[in-house]
Amino acid sequence: MAPQNATKPASRGLVTGVVVFYLVAALSMVMANKWVLNTTEAPLFFLWTQLMIAVMLFGTSDAMRLLPDRLTFNPQICKGLIPMVGLNVVGLSFSNYTLKYVDASFYQVARGLVLPFTVVTSFVVLHSRPSLRIFVACAIVTLGFFVGVFLDGTPVSLIGISFGVASSAITAMHSVVIKQSLNVVDGSALLLSWYTNLLSAIVLLPICFLAGEGSGIFGLLLGGVEAADGGMSPLTTFFWGSLITGALGFLMSIASLLSIKVTSPITHMVSSAVRGVAASVLGMWLFADIITTGRASSIATILLGSFYYTWVKHQETQKPASSSGAYERVKMEDVESGKEYKPK
Repeated sequence: MAPQNATKPASRGLVTGVVVFYLVAALSMVMANKWVLNTTEAPLFFLWTQLMIAVMLFGTSDAMRLLPDRLTFNPQICKGLIPMVGLNVVGLSFSNYTLKYVDASFYQVARGLVLPFTVVTSFVVLHSRPSLRIFVACAIVTLGFFVGVFLDGTPVSLIGISFGVASSAITAMHSVVIKQSLNVVDGSALLLSWYTNLLSAIVLLPICFLAGEGSGIFGLLLGGVEAADGGMSPLTTFFWGSLITGALGFLMSIASLLSIKVTSPITHMVSSAVRGVAASVLGMWLFADIITTGRASSIATILLGSFYYTWVKHQETQKPASSSGAYERVKMEDVESGKEYKPK
């Protein structure tokens, strides 16, 4: 009877709580990021402060014995995580630059090629051969991206789109490397998140100055806390934005773990779709973004392709399981990376 209890599905209340937690944290993260990036010329330094706050929260939680695993610092583990940290730094940097140069409502479109890049990366690296229906899903998503970029009619930043495409490609590679990196930390996603945040912060600090943000950083820190127009000064905005997003980054690490563990791929995709639509609405409300018919059509097409992809993966993974008389839950990271399911 013990094995049955061990595989007992999560309650509806727990699943709902995790989805809402992840949704609120992710939406707040994007909006707070955009709020600060509109006022600062040092996006990489802003990212560094976020990472450092997350690291401090990890350390505090560990000191208070609030985490299931004790945090460690092993040079051998650090060496094994070099690819993971490198991709994380580049991916987060490009993502911040994307959000800086495009509207919050357009952010999902600018990074709309994550799914096609993920499928291609999985095919090249993991040798997972996608089905025809998977190709159709990727084609729908790609169509949505091109509708938003070329057929919308609203002027968009070419630099922002370029960073969005590059960020999508890095995210696709990141989803593959994360599987290999989990082996380095004995499968502990919590330790992987700790090491990734810590090492990324160490690597990113000198990059801030190499990227020419030195003058922007000193101007920000020495600019004072008073604003000429009576609102928040750039330093005050930066301080509160860093504090909020750093804490949200820490919570997102926990939320992602809970989402992978508790929810199904279909549930996760629905929450991602709601997040995308809500981000567009909030961007229109908070930052006066313009939601044109073309932009709305682009987002809807990308979501349609993503939904279709998730449904296809669900169907493809259910067939071998049904022959054995039991359905095995598909891990969310396998869906995101496009890895082919292999029944045990």
